[in-house]
Parts: sequence; structure tokens; C-alpha cells
Amino acid sequence: AGAMAAQGGGDGDSAGMGRALPPHSLSGAVLQTVEMHTGGEPLRIIPRLEAAEQAAAAGLSLLSLRREVAARQDHVRRALMHEPRGHTGMYGAVVVRGGAAAEGAHLAALFLHCAGYSAMCGHAVMALGRFALDYGLVPEPTRPETAVRLRCPCGPVTAFVPWDGRRSGNPVRFHSVPAFAAATDLAIDVPGHGKVVVDIGYGGTFYAFLSAEQLGLDVCSSKTRDLVSAASAVTEAVKKQFKLHHPESEDLAFLYGTILTDGKDAFSEEPTTNICVFADEQVDRSPTGSGVTARIALQYHKGLIQLDQSRTFRSSTTGSLFTGKAVKATKFGNYNAVIVEVSGEAFYTGTATFTVEEEDPLKHGFFFK
Repeated sequence: AGAMAAQGGGDGDSAGMGRALPPHSLSGAVLQTVEMHTGGEPLRIIPRLEAAEQAAAAGLSLLSLRREVAARQDHVRRALMHEPRGHTGMYGAVVVRGGAAAEGAHLAALFLHCAGYSAMCGHAVMALGRFALDYGLVPEPTRPETAVRLRCPCGPVTAFVPWDGRRSGNPVRFHSVPAFAAATDLAIDVPGHGKVVVDIGYGGTFYAFLSAEQLGLDVCSSKTRDLVSAASAVTEAVKKQFKLHHPESEDLAFLYGTILTDGKDAFSEEPTTNICVFADEQVDRSPTGSGVTARIALQYHKGLIQLDQSRTFRSSTTGSLFTGKAVKATKFGNYNAVIVEVSGEAFYTGTATFTVEEEDPLKHGFFFK
């Protein structure tokens, strides 16, 4: 409590207690964040970024806002995702309220990672669902569960969050944008590994899926470093050998990463384990919400699971669990698609006030692998 009280400031007494913690001059930029994690995967929430809110108020769509922030505010992402304030596994979200961006929703979100900006993020949606309730972004939350409507760059997503009248709880579940199988049994030539067969699924963003066994690895026991380099080689090979299309926007037609699995795709009560390697060799600590969404869509497409059959997915990095099930069949462009429900647990880890001192040569962060 003493340490907490010291935050309060005021002039120091003779013992030096009660003196405000440095920095004493906050002339540089100050960024306040709420820190959370879902299944071990961090989420650094920026509740307000003035530049983003101004651009949204000017009527920019969320995809346009994503481009605008990338072009003009990328120093914010770098400062908060990269070292020394972040790390190679850091993930973030900018909350945007009002304007065209959040039209018809309680909030819109831009997703940040170490290499750029994602279109969808399931672990973030679960955390943001709790955040939205606890920070009063939903005018009249209902007990025992409140629907929180979010706009993500890939489209509208709804989180369902337990609410006891005072605070949010777990587990949180969300309903995805339509998810579909983009390609199945695609033969890809991976340098150093030869021919492999991958499936490509869309869960708000595109992933390649294959069993780690095809690469001579075991998703549960191989070194993470080996899994990461193999998955990255697959991502690069798929990007070169397969052209992705998205029914609504070419902005969303990019391969976000590769998910290596234990090969257990047929329905089972037992958890199936996977590891997701996305962006620039970034490793998801959670089972990956958008990845679970895409994997369920693939399993449904192949007739391996039925509607409302729930499966459990385990992260090979932390052992954390998400559950997923297809809840409704739908169409998305020319694709037969499903709405997938993913469920997991999100927790607060703290709040932070970050400062950027103008004279700091590394003020906007640095990144190395």
C-alpha cells in the first residue's frame, strides 16, 4: 500500500516517503494503458488515442482508420509493443469510440502487434469484452451476461460477458465474423522441408494449418524455436504459392500466420493442441481465438464436426484452453461459412502510465529477434 500511496505525489517528507515516483517532469507524451491477458497472451489496451478518435470522427471506416494510424501514428505502436516497454510477444488494442468506426457498436478496436496491425484478434475480443463493461462503455449492462458489440477491422463481432452488477467475469465467449475454408489439401513446397499439405482457413484473418508431424516435429515436445522457424517457412511458402481472396476487401486478403497442430482434427472430447506463429515470427501464448475460429470452420467444412459440437483447444506454449463450436451455417460471398463461438478466460494484470522522453534515442522502441 505504501508503494501505491507513493504514486499520489505531494512534496516529500523528511523520510522521503510520500514523494511522487519519477519521472518528475512529464513534458513528453504520456500513454495510459490497461493491461490484460487471455490464456497467457498479453493485451495492452490503449483506452484513448486522440488522433484515432479525430480520424474516426471525420468519418473514416475502420479499415481506412487502420491504414491512417499505420501511416501517421505508428510510433505509438512501436513505443508500446517493442522493447523496452514491450517485448517480442506483445499485443495491443486501440479502443475507438464514436465516429463511423464504432457505428452501431459499443466500441471499435484496432489491433497492434510487433510487426503491424491485424484484422481480427479473438483473445483481444474476449479481454475487450470485460474491459468494455468495467470501464462503462456499455450503457446498461444486464445480468447474468451482457452482449458487447465490437467493430473489428474484419467486421462486427459480439462478445458475451458475465456481469454480476458490479464487475465483469469469466468465461467470455464471442461470435465471430463468418468463417470459412479457403483451401483444403493444398500441396505446398516448403524450402528445407519438401512437400507438405496444408489447409487454409479464415476466422477474421487467414491462417495455414498443418500437423507439426509433416515437418518432422511434435507440437507438444519439440523446441518452440524449431516450431517457430518451421511455421514461418510454411507461411512464406504459402504466400508465394497461393493467392488469397477475401469476399469483401482485398485489404483483408493476407496470410497472417501458420498454426501447427497435433493432427487431431476429428471430433473428440480430448483437447487438441496447437501453436500459432503469426506476423513476424510472433508466438501466440494462447490457443488463438481467430485461429480456433478458422480451425472449427475447416473441421466443419470437412464434416469432422457438426453444429454445436464443442471442442477444446490447448496452447502448446502455456497449456491454456479455449473452447470453440460452430453455432450457425451461413454464406459469405461464394463461400459456405459458419459463425463460430469461441470461449476463454481474460484477466486484468494491471494498469500502466508510459512516458516518452523526447531526448531518449530509443524513445520509439526497438525490435530484434
